[in-house]
Amino acid sequence: MEDGALTIDFETLERFMVEVFTGVGVPEEDARVCADVLISADRMGIDSHGVNRLKPTYYDRIRAGVQSPVTRIEVLHETPTTAVIDGHHGMGHVIARRAMETCIAKASEHGIAMVAVRNSTHYGIAGYYALMAAEEEMIGVTGTNARPAVAPTHGVENMLGTNPLTFAFPTDEGFPFLLDAATSITQRGKIEIKARQGKPVPEGLVIDGDGVPMTDAEEILGALIRGEASLLPLGVGSEETGGHKGYGYSAVVEVLSSALQGG
Repeated sequence: MEDGALTIDFETLERFMVEVFTGVGVPEEDARVCADVLISADRMGIDSHGVNRLKPTYYDRIRAGVQSPVTRIEVLHETPTTAVIDGHHGMGHVIARRAMETCIAKASEHGIAMVAVRNSTHYGIAGYYALMAAEEEMIGVTGTNARPAVAPTHGVENMLGTNPLTFAFPTDEGFPFLLDAATSITQRGKIEIKARQGKPVPEGLVIDGDGVPMTDAEEILGALIRGEASLLPLGVGSEETGGHKGYGYSAVVEVLSSALQGG
């Protein structure tokens, strides 16, 4: 445990988060979904996407009017095995859960399904939704784009998001196989944690507008907001270390989660 860290049981955290979400207008049922996603991240040790994200990613954005606390999901197009839904900038957790529930229902009847989402918002850990499929003895695949924070290989300008691509498979063991990973080498949430701890970010994860490595977490956060810093893709920024592969996979996620459904 980090020095000065507190241990809080998950039940207390859930009650707290539900109160926060409902306090800014999220319906209680939806608030419980949002809280469950965040707690699941912390249970898995993904602290960059757990309760850590409650204020800066959800509370602040709702208060600023960037996203709606009341989620309205509209089905724009549907076939027996596919659907395109519009989340109207509601709660990303609720939108993504509905999308996967729709996928599972369609795949149960037809063997395979895909749902594309327009106008969603930050939905927490991608693995939460892939695991929903694995729990139904199905293979789950999910991914999403995000606001630009990653420079392409050999670049210094933010062009892509951290863009996770996630897979979950049922197994004959007591647990599923899950790969939940961003296509960037680090994420903003990890840098926020470093800033709170007063620790530096390891060199080689973030560059400034001139391509110079940055390590001061507070400076990085400010520079990211101003568009003056970039995270690097998996493989870092060189073809010799495979940076073009991370950049390429990130671009694939961008197409599948935005261009494919028109938003």
